[in-house]
Amino acid sequence: MSDRQNSDNGKDSLLAELSVVRTDIDAIDAQLLDLLNRRARCAQQVGEIKARHGDAGFIYRPEREAQVLRRIQDMNQGPLSSESVTWFFREVMSACLSLEQPLGIAFLGPLGTFSESASTKHFGHAARLLPQASIDDVFREVEAGHANYGVAPVENSTEGAVGRTLDLLLGTSLKICGEVVLRIHQHLLTKAPSLDRVTKVYSHAQSLAQCHEWLNRHLPNVPRISVGSNAQAAQMAAQEEGAAAIAGEAAADRYDLPRLAESIEDEPNNTTRFVVLGRHDAGPSTAGKDKTSLIMSIPNNTGALHTLLVPFADAGVSLTRLESRPARHTLWEYVFFVDVDGHRDEPRVKAALDELARRAAYLKVLGSYPVAVY
Repeated sequence: MSDRQNSDNGKDSLLAELSVVRTDIDAIDAQLLDLLNRRARCAQQVGEIKARHGDAGFIYRPEREAQVLRRIQDMNQGPLSSESVTWFFREVMSACLSLEQPLGIAFLGPLGTFSESASTKHFGHAARLLPQASIDDVFREVEAGHANYGVAPVENSTEGAVGRTLDLLLGTSLKICGEVVLRIHQHLLTKAPSLDRVTKVYSHAQSLAQCHEWLNRHLPNVPRISVGSNAQAAQMAAQEEGAAAIAGEAAADRYDLPRLAESIEDEPNNTTRFVVLGRHDAGPSTAGKDKTSLIMSIPNNTGALHTLLVPFADAGVSLTRLESRPARHTLWEYVFFVDVDGHRDEPRVKAALDELARRAAYLKVLGSYPVAVY
């Protein structure tokens, strides 16, 4: 048998084997489509039942979504990763919710920011994105009812708390009803052909700080200009010869900017946490998988902070974050932003909060919500 005949036989065998598998894939796709539409009809029925019982005010329930995603992760046997499965089911839930009403999500814009990426990660691509000029505007849009929810950065693993978000939480009537944890990769975006042709670097102040050492090594004498957001920096860099921006992948794609250098953040595990702001509380999701955020203060006397922490220790409640901020009304007085494990309705957390209310000069529970599902 000639080499050509062997080759033809090999190709025929390959095509026959592929045909069997592709037939299976086509059949599975048909089943998936049918199941997805069945799920969508069930979601519609949930909305109809809520409407009949006068409970249609909030179609998005973060605690229910967290329950579904955690159950799916527990059931997942691969080969798809838990992260991939979680992304897929978020998109399914997002599409189903949009059949009732697409959720309007306010975030720090313009399009292409990490806040947009966090919003899409949490609410899916079926949500209606509403970019805002400032974090203040994010709060205002949700408070006024122009947006269903807002997404605001609250802390970064490298640079710490986002002060403006903390200050606004002090005065808002909104509740924290969710959180998003986003891995941050910073890229140097520019149309300049090489580093020696870069004349200035635009970015948000936090991003400049997150890439401080890289900039010192590679662009030590190039001016660094702080702007309102990474996406705004990308917009400006796209319009100015020699200008560069530090921003993420979304900004690079949206503003068609080449990545001259990738992943230039100084800390390899650079991560930002965002809070989801709404006009309602989230109920308990899964025992041990919720978090409560609060603000507390007490006159600045010896042992004052210890007085506020004792109720948590006595109730066996773990603090996961403690951040101080100057109080606006009195010089050298402080308020403390605290995150604790557990939902405010859990007996141990409720006991701690009840005792804290008796001790604190000021106490505001910002909300209880599911811990971010990755």
